[in-house]
Amino acid sequence: MKKVLFVLGVLIFLGTALAGCKEQVSVPKEEVTKEKKALGGKRVVMIIAPENFRDEELLQPKRILTERGAEVKVACVSLGTAKGMLGAEVKPDMLISEVKPEDWDAIILVGGTGASRYWEDSSIHSMLNEAVKQNKIVGAICIAPVTLANAGILSGKKATVYQSEIQKLKDKGAECTGKDVEKDGNIITASGPKAAREFGNSIAEALMK
Repeated sequence: MKKVLFVLGVLIFLGTALAGCKEQVSVPKEEVTKEKKALGGKRVVMIIAPENFRDEELLQPKRILTERGAEVKVACVSLGTAKGMLGAEVKPDMLISEVKPEDWDAIILVGGTGASRYWEDSSIHSMLNEAVKQNKIVGAICIAPVTLANAGILSGKKATVYQSEIQKLKDKGAECTGKDVEKDGNIITASGPKAAREFGNSIAEALMK
C-alpha cells in the first residue's frame, strides 16, 4: 500500500512540474494576436512570371507577410494559372498593368528563370520608378533584381542578386554585396531560393517601420 501511495505521489509531482513547464514556455495569446496583426492594413503585391517563377520565392514571403496580417496579392501578365519551376500552380489576382504604386505599400518581384521576361519591360520599369518616388518598398529576389537595375533604381545602391547575374547589376551602377539579403533604403534584394524566408522577414520588418 505504501508503495502504491509513493508511486501516486511521484506521478502527481511530475504532472504538476510538467504543467509548470508548459506554462513557462507558452506564448500569451495577446502576444500571438499582436504578432499576427503587426502588418494589419499593409498591402503587398508580388509579381510573377506566367511560367517558371521560383515557387518558394513567392510562397515563403507570401506566407510570412500574410501570417503577420498583410494583404498580399499576386500579379502577372495574364490571369491564367501560372506555373512554378517546382510545380506550384497559382491563379494571379490581377494583371501587372493594373498595379498602381499608390495602392500598395510594397511591390515585390519574384525570381525564377521566367522572371527574365520582365528585364526589359519598360512599363514595369516606369511602375518601379514611380514606386521609388512614392517611397514605397520595392523588392526583388533571384534574377529579378536585374529588372530593378535596368529600371535605373539600383545605381549607387547596395544590392544582391543570383550569382550568374552579378555583372548585369554592376553594369548598371549597383554595388553588389554578395549577401543573401541586402537592404538599401526602401529597396530590398535577395540572392535566390535559399534566401526566400529571410527575404520575407526583411520585407515584413521594413513594412513595420
